[in-house]
Amino acid sequence: MQIEFTKMHGAGNDFVMIDNLDASVRLSPDQIAELCHRRFGIGADGVLLLEPPNSDQVDATMVYYNADGSRAEMCGNGARCFTAFALKRGLGRDGLLRFTTDAGIVSAEAINDLYRIELTPPTDLNLNRTIELKSGVTTIHSVNTGVPHVVHFVDNVEAVNIRSFGSEIRYHADFAPAGANVNVAQIDNSGLVRVRTYERGVEDETLACGTGVTAVGIVSHLIHNIAKPVRLQVAGGSELRVDFDKTAFGIDRVTLTGPAATVFAGRVEIDT
Repeated sequence: MQIEFTKMHGAGNDFVMIDNLDASVRLSPDQIAELCHRRFGIGADGVLLLEPPNSDQVDATMVYYNADGSRAEMCGNGARCFTAFALKRGLGRDGLLRFTTDAGIVSAEAINDLYRIELTPPTDLNLNRTIELKSGVTTIHSVNTGVPHVVHFVDNVEAVNIRSFGSEIRYHADFAPAGANVNVAQIDNSGLVRVRTYERGVEDETLACGTGVTAVGIVSHLIHNIAKPVRLQVAGGSELRVDFDKTAFGIDRVTLTGPAATVFAGRVEIDT
């Protein structure tokens, strides 16, 4: 079976984009993993399908799969790529797009060469919690920004064995059975927050994670009073910005701004 695709990335977080507006593409977890394999496939952190709107309140539906074939609720960098992909196909209007995800409705906007998405309000915010790791009792923070994330501040993100540290927390009993994505963050003297992320479903470090930097941005402001919009630099080198409102009822109007780029397009043969 042949499928037309576009390869895109958001700050180094890369995706296979598929136009499925005619609902003709149905992929199994094994086929998705095949597409994402970096030696035997196209190579990507996930697959994004552009599907028809499921209500008159939105322009499209975003369906996201991790590289292992598992379906995920949301992907921030993927949502920016999805926005650019959908707008180029004539969906939305005047650079604006609304679309459904498994985490809820997302509003997006093209701003020159950047894309800003407004995420659903975060849930399950838990600051200054402690968990028992192999290295001892560790302070972490957790929040769901569309998917569950753990944030841990360190003095030097480059010194962290992110695969080992991330995997231990991702599979920790406190986050079972779904697991969590894990972010280590370092705040420099200028207020820039450097972030590395271990993503479940990829089961390794990715060059960027949009919902991850959103989680880190929120926690950095709440714990360390970092000014908004929070500037964050991901492992791929790009800078993203996270902004939000604090109200008496919690955190609302969360936005993530950053790039989305097309790498190449083509057709791929996958096993049926």
